Amino acid sequence: MSSEKIALTQTVQKGGCAAKVAAPELRRILQQVRFPAAHPALLVDGGLFDDAAIYKINEEIALVQTLDFFTPIVDTPKLFGEIAAVNALSDVYAMGGKPTTAMGILAFPLATMSENIIIDVLQGASDKIAEAGANFVGGHSIDDDTLKFGLSVTGFVNPSQVWTNAGAKIGDHLILTKALGTGTMTASLKRQQSQEEDIMEALHSMATVNNVIDCMTPDLQAAVHAATDITGFGFSGHSMQLANASQVTLRIQTEKLPRFTKTFFCLENSFLTKAHRTNAEYTTSNIDVSNLDNLHRLLIHDPQTSGGLLLSVSPEVSYAMIQALRTKFKSAEIVGEVLPRQDKAVVFE
Repeated sequence: MSSEKIALTQTVQKGGCAAKVAAPELRRILQQVRFPAAHPALLVDGGLFDDAAIYKINEEIALVQTLDFFTPIVDTPKLFGEIAAVNALSDVYAMGGKPTTAMGILAFPLATMSENIIIDVLQGASDKIAEAGANFVGGHSIDDDTLKFGLSVTGFVNPSQVWTNAGAKIGDHLILTKALGTGTMTASLKRQQSQEEDIMEALHSMATVNNVIDCMTPDLQAAVHAATDITGFGFSGHSMQLANASQVTLRIQTEKLPRFTKTFFCLENSFLTKAHRTNAEYTTSNIDVSNLDNLHRLLIHDPQTSGGLLLSVSPEVSYAMIQALRTKFKSAEIVGEVLPRQDKAVVFE
């Protein structure tokens, strides 16, 4: 069987970040585990659902560590490898760091798929790792029933320049760097209601490396007070986690949220995933959506794969930041502001 003749999305039940364990279930499980005591050098762990761990090596260098993998979200093997790699690399950028090494995590059904498929997946990942200036240094593979791929990524950041989801300041402007809608658009692909060429806008976005650092001057980089990347828990879930970690409220101008041209079309046609429901359940008690119609509620809960970064930045530089980011991220938009803590973590207007 050649890699050109198989539609990868038809080989799995769930694809991309929509396959994540639902946040409430994950929290319930993790609360029952006795994790090792944190070393004093561990600056950031998983306690606030941040994007990566930060381990301080010395006053100049801290290690950034993360991993991410999932089942196919697209049909073309090379494109799947690109998206999986970009998604994993994104966690390092979300912490203000630069990726240095990556190791592959591969599950592959040897009995039913050609080795050409995994060659293409690995080539796609290799191309994006090279684009990020990192090194592909090895990995681990198993023979499994379905294809799964991702990366464990290590990077570095200055300990004084770490971005976390806990640093948003009152008055900050909120910037989203990529459009929303990858969940519903790839759901249409899996249901065979569209082809990859029909959703190229979303595929190009998912394959765009989230290297916002190189768009910024040192002054702009220092003006970022908090950051997170928007993935499987949707804009609603990840913005809520940032607000809770920072003990603030985010006010979002929902009409300002960038979206792909076909996002609303796909939502209107009920191309949905399980994560649309679980993301709504996860956030229902902690966000205010009373001003939104059903279509916009689906939009904020749409599970993103390799989505953009949500940045909380000083209002004095937010417009300069937008201009800098749009040199690479054309959809970047100021979508809201940070308020003192209210009853709800996020208010959608």
